[in-house]
Amino acid sequence: MSRPRPDRIIAFGIVAIVIAVLPLLLPSYLSFELTYVAAYAIAILGLTILTGYNGQISLGHGAFLAVGGYTLAILATRAGVPYWCTIPVAALICFVIGIGIGLAALRLEGAYLALATFALAVSVPSLLKRFSSFTGGSGGLILTPASPPAIFHDVDSERWLYYCVWALAGAIFIATSYLLRGRLGRALRALRDNHTAAVSFGINPYYYKTLAFGWSAAYAGVAGAIVAVATAFVSPDVYNLTLSTTLLIGLVLGGIETMWGALAGGLVVEFLPLWAQKINSGAPAIVQGVALIVVMLVMPSGIAGTILRFLRARRGHDVDTTPPAVRAEAVPLSVSASVPSD
Repeated sequence: MSRPRPDRIIAFGIVAIVIAVLPLLLPSYLSFELTYVAAYAIAILGLTILTGYNGQISLGHGAFLAVGGYTLAILATRAGVPYWCTIPVAALICFVIGIGIGLAALRLEGAYLALATFALAVSVPSLLKRFSSFTGGSGGLILTPASPPAIFHDVDSERWLYYCVWALAGAIFIATSYLLRGRLGRALRALRDNHTAAVSFGINPYYYKTLAFGWSAAYAGVAGAIVAVATAFVSPDVYNLTLSTTLLIGLVLGGIETMWGALAGGLVVEFLPLWAQKINSGAPAIVQGVALIVVMLVMPSGIAGTILRFLRARRGHDVDTTPPAVRAEAVPLSVSASVPSD
């Protein structure tokens, strides 16, 4: 396990301070919007693990958000379970489902895997409508808005939820960074860059690919539970195919190879449609498409990836701007799959 560099610790500290101070400077409704940013950042972080680190494509992560949101809603409305107890349950259920999907997708790659997860995103809303006795059908379920404990009576509910969600997101990001810097992260990257060489070095592709799917799905379940709490409502129509594609767009625009890209992607997913709607009610899809094309042409590493490369270049580090797929083809077999020991 490599130790985090001092500059990374400083960067995490600066971001944490900014996040802690923002609600004191911004109106409460903007704090509420930033709560959604944290939820989407967690979901995109799961996609970063699955796609950026392991090379598997998913067009169905909106389905895992639906499972997470409905798990929280059903437990809270039917059984009276507190919200904070339902979030781990949502993560666990999504993890198990993700493992199952990962096992089924072991023989699928590229477009075939994308189509399989596409089917998942399409089918889940219909299933939620079918079992109306639990899910409320097309009408969904209404939740009690989250409110702070009596000891925090001076804090409004929007800021209270903001701090709770961002504290959870911070813990998830720190834990993920720790895991990805170790043997697990190196194994995932080795399988992404050169599957054959990784297997020859003793890496079990079935274990790591399935684990990546379950891990990513668990984060999506947490994000879905957070969105359900913030919205105080769940409905099958909220978790349509557009949500899955929007998360994937946020991943690409933010930066597929870095965890910071998940934060940038969360901002894009939440605020780009809101900004586009001010131009025209039908503009969000057009703006997202144009933004995706522009970023791919101008910043192929995404927003966060480009910023990080610029900062490294300013410090005098060598910067390789070659896309990862091209680098994998150009590197010799024995080198591209090497996994250093801890």
